[in-house]
Amino acid sequence: MSIFNKIVTAVRGSVRELGETVMDANGTRTYEQEIIDARDALNQAKQDLTLVMAKEMQAGRDIDRLVGEIARYENHAAAALDKGEEKLAGEVADRIVALDSELMEQRKARTEFAASIERLKGLITQAETKLREHERELVMTKTAESVHRATQSISHSMGAGGSKLLSAKESLDRIKQRQRDLADQMTAAAALEGELGGQALERKLEAAGIGENAGRRDEVLARITARRDQSSRTAGSEVDDA
Repeated sequence: MSIFNKIVTAVRGSVRELGETVMDANGTRTYEQEIIDARDALNQAKQDLTLVMAKEMQAGRDIDRLVGEIARYENHAAAALDKGEEKLAGEVADRIVALDSELMEQRKARTEFAASIERLKGLITQAETKLREHERELVMTKTAESVHRATQSISHSMGAGGSKLLSAKESLDRIKQRQRDLADQMTAAAALEGELGGQALERKLEAAGIGENAGRRDEVLARITARRDQSSRTAGSEVDDA
């Protein structure tokens, strides 16, 4: 299947009215499957587009190679003419003519690849937009079905056993309250640990300059300063000796 056909396949659902599809008993499932198929086709079209883009890059590399070869042979032809080798220069000129022809073909191919890429990008973008519209329609349809089922279920529950529904809500509220109480207890415990636990004591000791890390900063700075002074004195001694 060509790239264009795949893109057309990706948007084929747009030719149908949503109402005609969902009227069927299995319309939603059918519609969803067609969206899945269209998404697969669109993804394949994107992969094929990358192949075209790769061809364009290859053509660009070939153009650079040919330009370099032509310049090299032109230098050879000039050198041959300087030495009076007109026959050899003519053979080199024939080679340049062939390379020029190949260069023109590669430039033409790259131009066509570039045009195709832009055209395909536009088509894929349109297909992507249309497909997202269908996906939103599907979500809305499935949501409407869910609301309808929920409405029926609630109506039945309220009519047949309203007291059971109320009891279940009260149970749910009690569970939520227990969860909130547990969360509050955990928060309070963490705050208490920060104020009274071992970590709080360590922070207070460090702030007072007591403990393993007390004075470490000053020691490090003093060591770096001493090392720098020693390097300066060594450099000064070497200058005096010279």
